[in-house]
Amino acid sequence: MELVYIMLAIIAICIVLGVPIGISLMAASATVLVLEPHLSFFMLARRFYSSLDSFVLLAVPLFLLAGSLMNETGITDRLIRFAYAIVGHFRGGLAHINIVVSMLFAGISGSSTADTAGVGAVLIPAMKDKGYSPSVAVAITSASSVLGAIIPPSIFFVIWGAITSTSISQLFAAGVIPGIMIAFAQMAYVAQRARAEDWPVEPRADVTEFMASFRGAILGLGAPVIIVGGIMFGFATPTEASIIAVFYALGLGFFVYRNLTVTRTIGILSDSARLISLSLFCYGSAGLFGWLLAFYQLPDLLLAQTAGLPNWAILPIFALLCIVLGTFLDALVIAIIIGPLFLPSMIAAGVDPVHFGIVAGISLAMGLITPPYGLCLLIACAIGKIEMHEAIADTMKLFFVTALILAVIVLFPSITTFIPSLLNV
Repeated sequence: MELVYIMLAIIAICIVLGVPIGISLMAASATVLVLEPHLSFFMLARRFYSSLDSFVLLAVPLFLLAGSLMNETGITDRLIRFAYAIVGHFRGGLAHINIVVSMLFAGISGSSTADTAGVGAVLIPAMKDKGYSPSVAVAITSASSVLGAIIPPSIFFVIWGAITSTSISQLFAAGVIPGIMIAFAQMAYVAQRARAEDWPVEPRADVTEFMASFRGAILGLGAPVIIVGGIMFGFATPTEASIIAVFYALGLGFFVYRNLTVTRTIGILSDSARLISLSLFCYGSAGLFGWLLAFYQLPDLLLAQTAGLPNWAILPIFALLCIVLGTFLDALVIAIIIGPLFLPSMIAAGVDPVHFGIVAGISLAMGLITPPYGLCLLIACAIGKIEMHEAIADTMKLFFVTALILAVIVLFPSITTFIPSLLNV
């Protein structure tokens, strides 16, 4: 166990020094190579490779590419117009639109950071122009982007299913109700605050505008139906569905909207390759780090430590741990390390693996809006041209709204298991 403490200490020191998380994990793992006589460099290299050697993980870069292509084709603008026709006439209309678009965009990109960048680039400046404070615009954009990790097709659930051997189709089905609950809770908060602070109201869309906006958005809305439906009903694996998503986006860009060119597509491919190469290095390092923790029998130690706890307390403690860790590290990196680590304890406590995955996904996604890491909050602040500390107060209010829904979901597992059991996926 001494080497485990050394590894954790190295991680902590690297984080304080601002070293990228992938390099931090690799540095901690490489230390074991020097100090542990039973391991060799070949073993560590093989484990790093095996962490990425998964057909399911091919879906991750392809879903990211599909999201980038759809954003480039103008799907985001069409979804915003459609959301405007639905909720724009409510008080605080642009704030409601922001949440609704995040919910719709989540069904296309599967990524919270893509949601923040795509939606925020349009709506944060628009909200500021309408008189919303920059901190409110940033807070609503970043907090609603959490839905990208929950509503299918979620990249997080693809990875979680791969590392814990949980059905990805069941995780996708289970994420629908929690995602809608969080979106409605955030809209309820926005409605209450909009009335109290007299936020602006947008003109009501007439029937003609509603139908026009629906026609413009229907092809974008069709993407999650095809992708998620294909996975949930067994017509396609997540990787096959991600390929379909890429070709669907290319078809829209080249033949329907005709706003994609070969040059722009090459640029998107290049940007996506750079992004995913960094992410996959982190995933490989996290997989190696997690394997080393298992090598030193940390899962058995955790199982022994949690044996004395009441079963009802184990999942809330885990959720709290995820929220704390999410403030310092990337959600997917944490998932790769702690998913297999805690799975035996959860099974022993009688926690449904699908429910476990949903709670982990929501808890870790909340870390995307909490400092000091808070990647979605950082992106939104950059778009809104404010410092992170200026947006913390408004963001934390929405954070606690989301935390309340998380607590309900932890206490009532049937919320997550209802749709999977109904569809028998």
